Amino acid sequence: MRRRKLLVLWIALLALLCTAPAANAGANAEAAEPSPPRQTVLRNATAGLFLHWGMFTAPKHYDCASWEQAVTDGGWSPEYWVDEARKIRASYIVLATFHSRLGYARPWPSQIPGSCSTKRDILGELIKAASAKGLKVILYMTDDPKWHDEQGIETLDSAAYSAHKGHDVDLTTREGFGEFSYDNFFEVMRNYPKLSGFWIDNDNEYWEQHQLYEQIRQLRPDMTLSNNNEDTPIMDMVSHEQKTGMTPPYDQPSAIWTPMPRLTESCYKVPDTGSWWYDGQDRPVSTLLNVDRYIANAGNSIRSLMDFTAMVNGRFPSQQEQFIDLMKDYLPPIWESLHGVDGGGFMYGGMQPGRWNDGSYGYVTVSRADRRTQYVHVTTGPTTGDQVRIRDNGYRIERITDLRTGKRLHFDQRDGTLAIKGIADWDPYDTVFKVRTAAHREGVHPTRTVRASEPALADGDFTTYTDNAGVLPVSYTLDLGHVRKADFLGINQREWSPTYNRETFGRKEDSARIKDYTVSVSDDGSTWRDIRAGVLESARGVRFVDLGESLRTRYIRLDVQTTWAAATVPAFHRQLRIDEVEVGHGHPVGHG
Repeated sequence: MRRRKLLVLWIALLALLCTAPAANAGANAEAAEPSPPRQTVLRNATAGLFLHWGMFTAPKHYDCASWEQAVTDGGWSPEYWVDEARKIRASYIVLATFHSRLGYARPWPSQIPGSCSTKRDILGELIKAASAKGLKVILYMTDDPKWHDEQGIETLDSAAYSAHKGHDVDLTTREGFGEFSYDNFFEVMRNYPKLSGFWIDNDNEYWEQHQLYEQIRQLRPDMTLSNNNEDTPIMDMVSHEQKTGMTPPYDQPSAIWTPMPRLTESCYKVPDTGSWWYDGQDRPVSTLLNVDRYIANAGNSIRSLMDFTAMVNGRFPSQQEQFIDLMKDYLPPIWESLHGVDGGGFMYGGMQPGRWNDGSYGYVTVSRADRRTQYVHVTTGPTTGDQVRIRDNGYRIERITDLRTGKRLHFDQRDGTLAIKGIADWDPYDTVFKVRTAAHREGVHPTRTVRASEPALADGDFTTYTDNAGVLPVSYTLDLGHVRKADFLGINQREWSPTYNRETFGRKEDSARIKDYTVSVSDDGSTWRDIRAGVLESARGVRFVDLGESLRTRYIRLDVQTTWAAATVPAFHRQLRIDEVEVGHGHPVGHG
């Protein structure tokens, strides 16, 4: 679905951003603006249901009428999709029928000739059924005509569309297909006032030249726009396609390059193998992988757009139905930890996610309604022992309970680490602890009392950042105002790159995060002494550099010698962006 054009544009965009002066790179005005009302459903969503379904769903149909007849004769019902979506707690359904590999089928009666259009208003029925149960429908739109004859038949009727338009249009060209699909946007907007938005599978030049998105904003300001694998400012949400190859394998956020608070979605296939659409096989579904993908994305403020492969009659193969039924029972006892929450360890506060003790791994979510409530999700338990140890990030713990049972758990908190003890029952997918914290963090110098050599480094605003503009080594100095206690640095780097070296759709990516660093201190700003050198883990969320409990100083200098990205990945090599650096002067102490 990708093209080299996108790669070139992506690299050019990154190069532009990375070579801009730091003072200009620091502000992200768009991110700081209030979210428009149309985004409310997506911002409140935890998951969506993705449906690739069309003429070439197995068994393939080679004309529109026979496919529509098979759909109806098979008993297709919109309520089935809506009910299955609700079982996985999806808030929206993305219908991908007007797809380049599925015959460019339009499941609605259209006055525009050019590709398959059904007499039955399948789209309208789905919108009505979804609306009745509080879900939204988003329509997938492709930009790409190149698969028009993949199945040995011509799926695009240039002659009919040309007669309709009164001039010659070749639908098999990008310009001609752009004109055809452009017209369909307007027909759908006009006929379906309750359609919630469009999911764009990359841009078409005709759309851009004719200001399609700007017109959608004017005509339907209620509609959202999502773009696949591209972060275009006019879009409401960035969707990241089929992230795989990370460790642990469910940790899709480690491959995502969109920083908060941008609306972000991870779209992925639930079956272990096969296409995005039903190919005639009931393929296996890894329960562990897919449950923990769901948890991981929620722990990073990312929506899970889960692709299930509907058959011609609309139903899912049995192994996918079994997984959906499992989720129906699995999610309710822990739902408060996954919905109405923000990912912890980022701009919304919270303890540190990621790798914990003895091989354990997990995430933290923070309640939006009550910021004193956090949830610890242990998706991979420790290899030995009955406890998990988590960096507390200055949160004094008052009480911890097992979210499912309500049972109180013992804990010990000291030296910046929270140990949850005596865990006897580990859930096979996600052991969740509800953590009650004190009203305010402790042991962290307020940002208003710390001055930084780069103002965005310590302004308390995660929508601004400092950018090294490709210069390494680079130094950042923090001034505490006078000699004060300094125990640690808490560093939030900008989440604009993956955490590891990877390649996807021909695009090379790598981690633009601190690797080798030293820390030195000074009482007067002239005479410095080195106190720490090390390698910072390439990971999402807040990372810590401990300075020593007895340290007192005024100035702290962080010198970054190298970053993780390899020289073979020029878009990320030597690049570093940092949202915030906090200075800690102590740690909460407690037990329960």
